[in-house]
Formats: sequence, C-alpha cells, structure tokens
Amino acid sequence: MEFEQTPHNRVRRIPQRGQYDQTTIYAIIDEALICHVAFAVDGQPFVIPTIHARMGDELILHGAKASRLMKHIQAGNPVSVAITLLDGLVLARSVFHSSMNYRSVVLFGHGRTLEANDEKMAALAVLTEHLARGRWQDARLPTTQELEATTVVALAIESASAKLRSGPPNDEAEDYALPIWAGVLPLQQTALPPVVDPQLAPGIAAPDYLVHYRRQD
Repeated sequence: MEFEQTPHNRVRRIPQRGQYDQTTIYAIIDEALICHVAFAVDGQPFVIPTIHARMGDELILHGAKASRLMKHIQAGNPVSVAITLLDGLVLARSVFHSSMNYRSVVLFGHGRTLEANDEKMAALAVLTEHLARGRWQDARLPTTQELEATTVVALAIESASAKLRSGPPNDEAEDYALPIWAGVLPLQQTALPPVVDPQLAPGIAAPDYLVHYRRQD
C-alpha cells in the first residue's frame, strides 16, 4: 500500500528521496524510540518530544490528564509527527554538499481517546513492548488510579511520507580532485550494559531482553 501524495505529505526538496509505501514508513516508525509531535494552540506552535508505538494503522501516544498535547488531540484537532533515524555523517569535499544519511517520516492525523480500561491497557502494553520487548510481562502493571491519571490516544495515520538518504557524498565534478578526505562516518544507537538500580534487591539478574537489547530484529 502507498499513501496518496498530497500537498501535506509530498516531499518537495529532493523529491527522489521521498517514499510513500507503508512498508518503508512503518519500519521507520517501529525502529525509532522517540517522535516529535507538532501542534498549534491559539496560533502558537509547539513541538513535543515523546515516546510512541504503532498499533496497526494508528500511533499510540500517552500523557498526563493535564497535558496540553493530549487535550489538543482529544478536542479533535490535527497534529503532525516527525520521526528520524540518523545513520551517518556525510562528509563531502565541500561544506555545501556535506550532509547526513538518515531515514525519516512525517505523518499527519487526528486522534481518538481510549476510554475503556482494557483498551488503554492494551495500548500501554504496545508502548511498553515498543521500548523493550518482554518488559510488560515483567513489570507491575498500572493500577486503576494510575490508568485514570493517564490519557492515551490513538492517532490515525491518515497521511505520511518517508525521506531517506544513503550513500557517499555528491560533490561537484571539479571538487573530486581536491586533496580533502571525503566519505561517510556511520553512526548507530547502541545499547550499553544495563546499570543496576542502587536499591535493587540482591539476586535479581538483568533480563535477557535488556542484556541483548537491540532495536532491529
């Protein structure tokens, strides 16, 4: 499936880097740990970094009852979400052509509030498992009071596009003869060994899903 290209989601700058297929877009959403949600209140724009998870064709977000973002979505207002994975620094012979290798998604949609406790619990399970697969079964689950203090919304992914860059620098023809190093410095997010809570009871080992943590299968 491909998302329809519209004035909202069409990639305008270097359009050949744009992709609209659901497979590419959902893979980026699923790998990323953080998204940035953009919305406007009374003409004032805001961008909020937050965790997310995809549940089918919806993006799950959560926050406190008093959250301005949650109230904005609950009122039926649209939001835009940006997600970026940085894969490397592209060091060209010229400053102008220096860049980054990346995979990014911008999506648009309206949200619905999850009211029933079982629906909220299912969404919070998806969020928890998105951060660390296996954690939902290990951790204490939310109490009724904690659920009541939390707003959970499901944002329909109505429109989306991906933009990707990969590969070496694209220098001007005359610059290839310059005695300047050029290439790519690959970057990746790597999990380090788990750090024990100082108040952890003796004899509790870190679970395998943390010891061998990775974002990609």
